[in-house]
Amino acid sequence: MFKIQTLNKIDAGGLSLFPLDNYEIASEIPQPDAVVLRSFNMHNTELPKSLKAIARAGAGVNNIPIDKCTEKGVVVFNTPGANANGVKELVIAGLLLASRDIAEGVNWAKTLADKGDEIPALIEQGKKNFAGQEIQGKTLAVIGLGAIGVLVANAAQALGMKVIGYDPYICVKQALKLSNQVKFVKGIQSLLSQADYLTLNIPLTPETKNYINKEKFGMMKDNVRILNFARGGLVDLDALKDALESGKVAKYVTDFPNQKVLNMKNVVAVPHLGASTKESETNCAMMAVNQVKDFLQDGNIKNSVNFPEAQMERNGGSRILIANQNVPNMVSQISSVLAAEGLNIDNMLNKKRESIAYNIIDVAQHSINPEVEAKLEAINGVFMVRIIEG
Repeated sequence: MFKIQTLNKIDAGGLSLFPLDNYEIASEIPQPDAVVLRSFNMHNTELPKSLKAIARAGAGVNNIPIDKCTEKGVVVFNTPGANANGVKELVIAGLLLASRDIAEGVNWAKTLADKGDEIPALIEQGKKNFAGQEIQGKTLAVIGLGAIGVLVANAAQALGMKVIGYDPYICVKQALKLSNQVKFVKGIQSLLSQADYLTLNIPLTPETKNYINKEKFGMMKDNVRILNFARGGLVDLDALKDALESGKVAKYVTDFPNQKVLNMKNVVAVPHLGASTKESETNCAMMAVNQVKDFLQDGNIKNSVNFPEAQMERNGGSRILIANQNVPNMVSQISSVLAAEGLNIDNMLNKKRESIAYNIIDVAQHSINPEVEAKLEAINGVFMVRIIEG
């Protein structure tokens, strides 16, 4: 029986994929095998020895202590692309909010609620204060061409915008999904200098914190409109305030309001609604649950942020999972231990990611001596061993 702890409310459609005859699911559960969460902050949470996996029903994992998990052999999963359409739709809404002064106009119209029969005339008199511009023919710069960025770029192009994209790490899979009408730019300065609108679609990492800063604002046109539905920390807020005051930035639309942002002029602050759709929550939960099940039951890893991707079909016997430091002579030491115990390797997969190697080993035996696990753990450099008996 596997124990699953939920640290946030997780969509029932996703949790229903855990078969109840083999899984126990609760928000408070002792010694869980896996945790499924959304935005719960785990940085001050003690990781139990039983914990094998954490699955984030969403893309960002800055609420999870990745390094600590890796040291303890805990595989961390996310769900890239599962909420992409929901975020894409909100970014497109952000384009219109940045262009047409819709939010300000709505708020002003509400102030006329007690004016009775005067309202139609007052609306006609006041609407000139909320005149905007159209997005057709304007240039949208997309920073980050992952699952969300590609959808945004293609949708904006279909709406008649000129779209340019920048992503030095774009993968072939995403590049093939990009419209051939989207122009790919290799340099950030070239991208920023052309943008009428700019959308950020990159993760928040130590390297991308304050990615949009004073220097990059200096590369932009005057009256640029910036959309940030990725992470609040991507923009240097002190530099943003100056850019808004000077008119360098005409409008800033963000899904991550805080006290500083809410006190700036020409800001449209959305209350973190990017993936807040029923469809996105269900898709993320389903992907997270399926990845956890595949790992707990068969040791397969897909969409991990700290372990290599590794998937291998079962051969019918037992399966041995080993994580170790990516250094020479590890496979031979592992093989020697298994040979000494009379275990012949039927199939083996060895995958590497930076300093980590992950091994999936299938043997014919349906039952393995418990001492084998201890002997494998005793190999210098091995930090996780798990045996799934056939």
